[in-house]
Amino acid sequence: MRTTTLGLRGPAVGVLGLGCMGMTHGYDLASPRDEAVMVSVIHQALDLGITLLDTADVYGPLTNEELLGRALVGGHRDRAVLATKVGALRRDADDNPVPGLNGRPEHIRKSIDESLARLRTDRVDLYQLHRVDPEVPIEESVGALAETVAAGKASHIGLSEVTLDQLQRAQAVHPITTVQSEMSLWTRQWMDDVLPYCREQGIAFLPYSPLGKGFLTGRFTSFDELPADDFRRTLPRFQQDALRVNLAIVGKVRKIADRIGATPAQVALSWLLEQGAYIIPIPGTKTPKYLKDNADAADVQLSDADMAELDALPTPEGGRY
Repeated sequence: MRTTTLGLRGPAVGVLGLGCMGMTHGYDLASPRDEAVMVSVIHQALDLGITLLDTADVYGPLTNEELLGRALVGGHRDRAVLATKVGALRRDADDNPVPGLNGRPEHIRKSIDESLARLRTDRVDLYQLHRVDPEVPIEESVGALAETVAAGKASHIGLSEVTLDQLQRAQAVHPITTVQSEMSLWTRQWMDDVLPYCREQGIAFLPYSPLGKGFLTGRFTSFDELPADDFRRTLPRFQQDALRVNLAIVGKVRKIADRIGATPAQVALSWLLEQGAYIIPIPGTKTPKYLKDNADAADVQLSDADMAELDALPTPEGGRY
């Protein structure tokens, strides 16, 4: 796979990364998980040149980092650019980990050590603030992230789902290497302000859910096809009335894919790659077949006419959440 760098400041990475969340969190949780298969997918990703591996403490919670830690023993850690996130996990009254925003500096300082233990490493390449805690000034959260760099526990820091103002305030505290936010053919809200600022500052932009949470692959044609425990059942764009309208978007993507001999997923990923050198989509998968399909998107060539058609796709029906 061809490579880029993680922004101006970061290491070399493949132009596509791997989002590991779905291996233990969010999608079709009732289906059996074969850890050997997921570990194999992680190793195959590295073999294909997909070197950026993204996880978070809240995925599971905790189990996603633990899985990745087990997968990277035996020399694989040095092949990976390892990214994790903090700030979307808290502890309840019984000290159980539960989802919830927590950007307090003391939480970040404690969490990096816990993440390193689960990941079985002494350093992560990228430590990201998962969400901005509205009760904590972003300068304080970023200051704590910067401390992890000074301590040698993280090489770079990043942010997720931030506004332009938040990003600029964070950048004034410590150089920001990455911004990770949802972006795809049907989620483009960052393209007017955050993305241009990232280009200007040499900050890598990591689109998560680059395939519209699987919808842009054409896999789903009905709400009833979603597994019973799948969180997409709660999302407005996947409700039956909205889904029926949004299928027209998938149809247009498929038409281009058929014309150029690619899959809809490859077209959606290639469109993102055309947005700039430091845009590194992180699609997730649990299967070797879809991993290879995604990896091959790096070689798909879209014409100016193809790009114009994709740029003109309508806004989807329904909000993100």
